[in-house]
Amino acid sequence: MKKSSKVEVKKVVPTLVTKRFVIKKNLIGKGEVITFKSYDGVEYIYDHDVVYNQLKSRFDAMPCFTKYKSYTQTFDLPAFVKALPTLV
Repeated sequence: MKKSSKVEVKKVVPTLVTKRFVIKKNLIGKGEVITFKSYDGVEYIYDHDVVYNQLKSRFDAMPCFTKYKSYTQTFDLPAFVKALPTLV
């Protein structure tokens, strides 16, 4: 996972800015690059489709993903996402 500066954020488009880590079914295949800031003030940038595709079986098995069609983590990146290689 990549920590970024504001300059790097401007180079990556399109960017969706959120207050939490999110994977949503309605964003799959749209090429969204998502930026969010953790409660510690660390800014993260990730490609929604890359994260979903690498962890597809895990997300699809989650009850929240089936019921609400999304997975969110408010405070920080999930540990299983932090373990992935660079995503942007």
